[in-house]
Amino acid sequence: MSKNRKEQDEKERQEGEAAEAQLSEPSAETEKSEQKAEEGENAAKQELERVNAQAEDFKRKWYSVTAEYENYRKRTAQTRVQAYAEGRADVVAKLFPIADNLERALASCKDESVKKGIEMVCASFNKLLEEEKIETIDPVGATFDPELCEAIMAQDPEEGEESGVVKQVFRKGYRQNGKVLRFAQVLVTK
Repeated sequence: MSKNRKEQDEKERQEGEAAEAQLSEPSAETEKSEQKAEEGENAAKQELERVNAQAEDFKRKWYSVTAEYENYRKRTAQTRVQAYAEGRADVVAKLFPIADNLERALASCKDESVKKGIEMVCASFNKLLEEEKIETIDPVGATFDPELCEAIMAQDPEEGEESGVVKQVFRKGYRQNGKVLRFAQVLVTK
């Protein structure tokens, strides 16, 4: 039995070595499955990189659109405020000839009670101008400024007077926030 036992032990040892060799050496199928897993991993990495790049692109576009919308909103709000202010100024500017006529009526009025009534209307008009931050342009005695005045007449300077000075205002001018609503019509020395 000892010979059989030795043969059997030898046979078991060889089978164990063969099994061990099979485990240590990858088979063709094992290599293929590992290669497929590696390719799948590389494809997944590439897909992840592509998706991350696409997400960054969308994020950049979103920031751009958000900033553009914010700028648009600010511009339209500013335009709306400016249009409203200009509309109000246009309405008040249409009242300037009425105020001119009231001042002429006041200058030629002889009846004290009528004069007092016209003065009250002129005072309420001046209060309206003040509320709208509209100031009167009164350049009498100042150097002629074509940005504020319109020269409708010129006369020779009297002795001691300088040339280019406003002597008389025929029609008042008005401005609001530095913008001229109506130029003053004036008499200027030559």
